[in-house]
Amino acid sequence: QPVESGGGLVQPGGSLRLSCEVSGVTLKNFAIAWFHEAPGKEREAVACMNNWDGRIDYLDSVKGRFTIARDDSKNTVYLQMTSLKADDTGTYYCAAVIARYYYCAGPGHGYDYWGQGTQVTVAS
Repeated sequence: QPVESGGGLVQPGGSLRLSCEVSGVTLKNFAIAWFHEAPGKEREAVACMNNWDGRIDYLDSVKGRFTIARDDSKNTVYLQMTSLKADDTGTYYCAAVIARYYYCAGPGHGYDYWGQGTQVTVAS
């Protein structure tokens, strides 16, 4: 079960790093994705990593600002967020799916394991 941490309040232009610890599994066998649910909007994938083949995908609106990375020694996947905007406000969820079923789009209904979410608020 993924467990997220690292959310908080940040000013526009600021940075945050979210963490997703996935215990009890071999991370290499899974794909991990970060999903963003903005207030009143549908959840969408913003950054995804297939740990089996190293494939990484980003939503266009976060390219160049967000970076997904993993640390196998800690069974943790990170989302480094920079140049944050008000539109980035919302709940961020980490989710996992077996690597062969990797995809990075939409609300992630095919992902099997979800964290509880961590709140990110971008405001001055």
